[in-house]
Amino acid sequence: MPEATLSPPTVASEDWTDWRWQMRNRIHSVEALREWIEPTEDEIEAIEKTEGVFRWNVTPYYAQLMDREDPNCPIRRQVIPTMNELEEDLVGVEDPLTEVAHSPVKNLIHNYRDRVAFCVTAECAIYCRYCLRKRMVGDADFFMRTGELQEAIDYIAAHDEIRDVLLTGGDPLTFNEAHLEWLLSRLRAIDHVEIIRFGSRMPVKLPYRITDDLCSLLAKHHPVWVNTHFNHPKELTADAAAAIDRLTSAGVPVGNQTVLLRGINDDVETMKALNEGLVRMRVRPYYLYQAQLIGGTAHLRTPIETGMHIMRELRGRTTGFAIPDYVLDTPHGKVPLHRSYVRGRAGDRVVMETYSGQLWAEPNPIPSDENVPLQLPPIDLPPEADTIDIR
Repeated sequence: MPEATLSPPTVASEDWTDWRWQMRNRIHSVEALREWIEPTEDEIEAIEKTEGVFRWNVTPYYAQLMDREDPNCPIRRQVIPTMNELEEDLVGVEDPLTEVAHSPVKNLIHNYRDRVAFCVTAECAIYCRYCLRKRMVGDADFFMRTGELQEAIDYIAAHDEIRDVLLTGGDPLTFNEAHLEWLLSRLRAIDHVEIIRFGSRMPVKLPYRITDDLCSLLAKHHPVWVNTHFNHPKELTADAAAAIDRLTSAGVPVGNQTVLLRGINDDVETMKALNEGLVRMRVRPYYLYQAQLIGGTAHLRTPIETGMHIMRELRGRTTGFAIPDYVLDTPHGKVPLHRSYVRGRAGDRVVMETYSGQLWAEPNPIPSDENVPLQLPPIDLPPEADTIDIR
């Protein structure tokens, strides 16, 4: 595991480990970026041309993990724009999970009967280039006023079938403790809410946010769970491990949700090292997500067969609980990507059955220059299958 990141000579150590300082000093210009890496012409052009399409910024902590010279660095590729984002994306859409259609009130997604995803903020410490919610993160229209938060809480209170509330965003841990206390206390006052979960990448991109005060606050409102989002072994730093230790020592179970990303973690060795490193940190690998059909992310998406091959190679070669479930999120819920659910490939689509029995045909073209290591049986596209139209 890498050593703790060291503050640059120009930054006092007490500032470096202050999460508020990190948030105030996020990198969002080429000039500031040059302090950390040598940006390529492609990156410089992309930063300029993606402005107004999808914002970018990087915490100094996360920037220090990037390779200064290598544009293919797996940390750098997750957060620095490239011109690939502006290439034609034949299947990318804005809202592939139709979350807006499942939102009875602003930013509250009620897709499963007994649980909701509550996007309490559009703010994030870093804007990942493959983000599921590109349509909303960083957009002022999706920030939540107090009255709007209360309206969502009132909806939860009025629906006694809801037992599980996922706080997500953006990143809910951009809230300060006072704001979190306000939110958690109101959710805990609802009798039928059994579990509160946080979806946060803070342990990865800004581990100093996981303070003793935050952990004490979370412990007051148990059962509280945290799912975080490590994608690569380079992210498993000593600072990240210390943040996880603070959470688990406060009684907060921690899981991890990785996104399968082309050229970043789409090989057996990287995925094995990532998941075994997580287990050493007392983090349970939970999901390996197939990357969503977000516009401008075609260069980061993999064939589903690639992920299925990785999962097959992990089985029996590492600890069982170090193997996550490989899933695709669809408008009909999450589908495990193994042969019990996956029927086959119909041209550029992979056909699968959801938990409700609905057929879903996921657009998943195989790049012409890619040889997939596992073959799905060819099938005809069932006429009853739902799909996202290929434009």
